[in-house]
Amino acid sequence: MKKFQKVLTALLSAVLLSTMLSGCGSGADAGKRIVRIGHNQATDHPTHIALLEFEAYVESKLGDKYNIEVYPSELLGSQTDMVQLTQTGAIDFCVASNSILETFSDNYTLFNMPYLFASSRAYHASMDDPNITDPIFESTKKAGFEAVTWIDAGTRNFYTVSTPIYSPADLKGLKIRVQQSPTNVEMMRLLGGSATPMGFGEVYTALQSKIIDGAENNEMALTSNGHGDVCKYYSYDMHQMIPDILIGNCAFLDDMPAEDRAVFEEGFLLVNQVEREEWTKAVEAAKEKAANDQGVEFIYLDTAPFQEICSPMHENVLGQYPDLRPFYEKIQEYNQLYPTDAVEGGSEE
Repeated sequence: MKKFQKVLTALLSAVLLSTMLSGCGSGADAGKRIVRIGHNQATDHPTHIALLEFEAYVESKLGDKYNIEVYPSELLGSQTDMVQLTQTGAIDFCVASNSILETFSDNYTLFNMPYLFASSRAYHASMDDPNITDPIFESTKKAGFEAVTWIDAGTRNFYTVSTPIYSPADLKGLKIRVQQSPTNVEMMRLLGGSATPMGFGEVYTALQSKIIDGAENNEMALTSNGHGDVCKYYSYDMHQMIPDILIGNCAFLDDMPAEDRAVFEEGFLLVNQVEREEWTKAVEAAKEKAANDQGVEFIYLDTAPFQEICSPMHENVLGQYPDLRPFYEKIQEYNQLYPTDAVEGGSEE
């Protein structure tokens, strides 16, 4: 299967690259450089809305030179496929999950730590600080791509069928679906729950048939994926705030004239700004629907006991990747500055 996926990716890369080299367009678009951007979200998702704003902005400034094309819903392949296509230059940009980028640079391991950020305000301040993000974003250049901006994927929290979670003790013995990562499995072990890794598409049936007792995700999983029809308790422990990342092909970015690059950089800032605004609205709508139509109870709890239990994971990661410590310590400064605030949601996976 993996061999087939590699062949498929290579074929898709060849087709896209051939198309790019054979011509930049026809009619009104003749002579323009086609810029392809791929992502895995639907057309009503904040990520897609933000990328359409990017398209409009760049074309308003450089429409005589560039034709921006945004491909949603994995039209260019899975996230892994799209990262590989961005590497080769078959496409120019894609939105990638932090876990995929972690396979290219250990620096991205930092953002997977549970309870890394004390609040969404600390999370945003940290991600907006170039002293933290620039070295991490540039660490994949040797692989042929670099991060150009981050996309707010909000917070991940526990939600359960019949047992409300107020403290770590409430997780004891519960089977909780987690993403298929060693970090999340270890987090659940420390918190006393039983980690059950599985694909996101399998979660609804597993909840309905009581194979699992709950899962961990954002508010939109309750509504967009129907999990709130089964799970009636959503507890804000805020165990992870993991960004999605917009990455770009280095050759394309480096070969761009300086004045064009400046416009693109302004566009990257716009992506971040618009996506965050749209995300806030989408989460508020999901919470209202879950509470009013699905009968979900939202629980706001003390996160300190959860953080304390999982704190050994931080030193384990820093021991394994000592170069991450300066970034980690800077994040702790923001945690002290913004210890708590109102919660926000995250992107489903």
